[in-house]
Amino acid sequence: MASTGPPQSLKRSDTSLTREGDQLIITPLGAGNEFNCGIHPAYSGMAALPYFDEIDPSTIDVLLVTHFHLDHAASLPYLLEKTTFKGRVFMTHATKAIYKLLLSDYVKVSKFQLKICYMMNKTFFAPWIKLSSVIDFHQTLEVNGIRFWCYTAGHVLGAAMFMVDIAGVRFSPDICIIESTYGVQLHQPRNVREKRFTDVIHSTISLGGHVLIPAFALGRAQELLLILDEYWSNHPELHNIPIYYASPLAKRCMVVYQTYINSMNERIRNQLANSNAFDFKHISPLNSIENFNDVGPSVVMASPSGLQSGLSRQLFEMWFSDKKNACYTWVHYISFSAHADFAQTSTFLKELMPPNIIPVHGEANEMGRLKQKLITQFAYRNTNYFPKELSVG
Repeated sequence: MASTGPPQSLKRSDTSLTREGDQLIITPLGAGNEFNCGIHPAYSGMAALPYFDEIDPSTIDVLLVTHFHLDHAASLPYLLEKTTFKGRVFMTHATKAIYKLLLSDYVKVSKFQLKICYMMNKTFFAPWIKLSSVIDFHQTLEVNGIRFWCYTAGHVLGAAMFMVDIAGVRFSPDICIIESTYGVQLHQPRNVREKRFTDVIHSTISLGGHVLIPAFALGRAQELLLILDEYWSNHPELHNIPIYYASPLAKRCMVVYQTYINSMNERIRNQLANSNAFDFKHISPLNSIENFNDVGPSVVMASPSGLQSGLSRQLFEMWFSDKKNACYTWVHYISFSAHADFAQTSTFLKELMPPNIIPVHGEANEMGRLKQKLITQFAYRNTNYFPKELSVG
């Protein structure tokens, strides 16, 4: 059953159809107290999977995919193929489009051994990706008495936060499961970070140096490329300086970003009247180090972000092992993380006013600090925090 009527409010409803004695049991399946279906990047083989043995997959009616990141969704093929799960899977249109490409790339480059790569191959996941259902933002669906709809979550293209209604109890905001990646930390204002980013690049280029920007292939990479392309357009003196993005996966996914412009912010949508923001005027793809004409200053955004392999590692070794470049070598850290800081988290919770808060997606001490500061800030509220034993170490 689907409804495309007006979007529901995020405010908590006072009506409840619950019966005395009803229980809502929440079981984290991943590290950081997460409720995910991903793969742990620090482990390999079966050890990288969530704790599927903590649940009976045959009893699951619905699996909701919030976004395409592999640490949250990469073990979905395993759950569907190798367990007793017979439920339905839902994700947004953009998430499904990128997830298929991302998972295909992961299988190709992964060093996974044991049983996982055997079943996560193109011939396997091609059929089930077609069977995964899509949901539009603000569309209401119902499966076996479970009603759910989703809102834009920011984070990455297609990311959604789901409102789940089971017998009148809503996971949010009756229960708000919220990330705590940055705990009580605060980000610099966005305009300050963008100016630092472009100032560093401009000054390095002016000195004849190279700029290497290690980045994930999807998400922040596209955001930073938009900043660079706009900055280059506004500075004619830079038009002869090349910008490259060195990620075959990012190149394949660019068409998805060009397609789902209406899922982006108002400024990007309004620009569509004149041109698609992702049809870059000053940025070109770089397929391999062999195709790179390394003459003069340049800017290259390359994956992986950790410099452990691939084009980013090759460029790092090529540029920073050359003594001639020593005077032009600096390392700058400017965060454009898609995760919320304390100001954003507390503002969100103040708006929702949930009676129950579950911090997830964070290191234990950061989750403990977040819990303590929220208790102080919202002392006037009767709010429960789970797990109860969460504290600062």
